[in-house]
Amino acid sequence: MQVILLQNVDKIGKKYDIKKVADGYARNFLLPKGLAKPATEAAVKWAQVQREIETKKSEEDLMLVQQTATKIDGLELNMPAKVGEEGQLFESVTSQKISEKLKESGFDVKKSQINLENPIKEAGEFPVKIKFAHNLEAEIRVIVTEEK
Repeated sequence: MQVILLQNVDKIGKKYDIKKVADGYARNFLLPKGLAKPATEAAVKWAQVQREIETKKSEEDLMLVQQTATKIDGLELNMPAKVGEEGQLFESVTSQKISEKLKESGFDVKKSQINLENPIKEAGEFPVKIKFAHNLEAEIRVIVTEEK
């Protein structure tokens, strides 16, 4: 039986692919769970249109992410913090704080995108990588200074 997949299905195919599967598998699993629908002529045309729409969306998303990554790459963030007599910070600089500072600068970056192995616990300059969708990366410099 020919079916159009409505979602990605492991070991079968990706969303909007047209696949030939066993009749029983289609009738008993794919169709009742809403994972696929029969591949009629109208449904095939619909799937092609949907695939084109998703491709355009993906390309637009990639362009936006590339623009953001280009703008943010090489950015220097000043992070003032309270510093003790021996140079230790009273509070560490975490990915959450870096994310908030980037939002203040106009960049929408989630803390999960910031690749910071350990919180920064001393004053100085630190390179920090930011991972974006589509395997794009940018590197910023976080400058931790003494708060006055």
